[in-house]
Amino acid sequence: MMKSEEVAQYLQEHPQFFNEYADLLADIQISHPQNDKVISINERQIASLRERNRVLQDKLLELISFGEENDAVGEKMHRLAIALLSVSNIEELFNALYFSLKEDFTVPLVAMRLWNNSCQSKSHIEFASTSGDVHVIAESLPQPYCGHHVADEIRQWFGEGAEYLNSFAMIPLNITQTIGLLVLGSPDPERFYPEMGTLHLKRLGELVCTTIVRYDRAETVSGAAIQGHATHEQQT
Repeated sequence: MMKSEEVAQYLQEHPQFFNEYADLLADIQISHPQNDKVISINERQIASLRERNRVLQDKLLELISFGEENDAVGEKMHRLAIALLSVSNIEELFNALYFSLKEDFTVPLVAMRLWNNSCQSKSHIEFASTSGDVHVIAESLPQPYCGHHVADEIRQWFGEGAEYLNSFAMIPLNITQTIGLLVLGSPDPERFYPEMGTLHLKRLGELVCTTIVRYDRAETVSGAAIQGHATHEQQT
């Protein structure tokens, strides 16, 4: 007695079978996939095609949803880029970044620490000293990290709100070298989960890092010019 797999293989290898036994298609009765009703092969084929069509429609709607979501994120990134290009000092840079992340991207809490730059300022918490372990973490991230755990030192950056956070996104700030770490926090454990895509987070990190480096270089040039002018006046 032939097995089901052998029958299926035979029919696949001999498609002319149904041409030779065309009447057989009309006579065979099979069970409906969703109830106990008996239907013909043709009806079963129609049911299969409808099911395939439903699956394809679901996939299409999912793709449309992803496209609309990406468009929305892209528009927010564009607004942030314009805001960062408009800043005139480091305080305005921080304000523009945090406002966008909290109001536009609805991120509850944001923390950032910076190093390896010349515009250190004791009046900004972003330039507070960080341990070598944090530097190692930032430098070891090939792409943004999303998950439910961060080092205790990083969690403490959020102050009193740290105890309510259940998911995090750590974004390394680097171009030619690592200059800091941007961390987003949320009480929602599903806001930043390990399997989520990180393309937009990576682009966010690149945008922020480029802006900080550009501002840092401008400050360095400006400071050097002022110092040179003062030296010239002393000599004269």
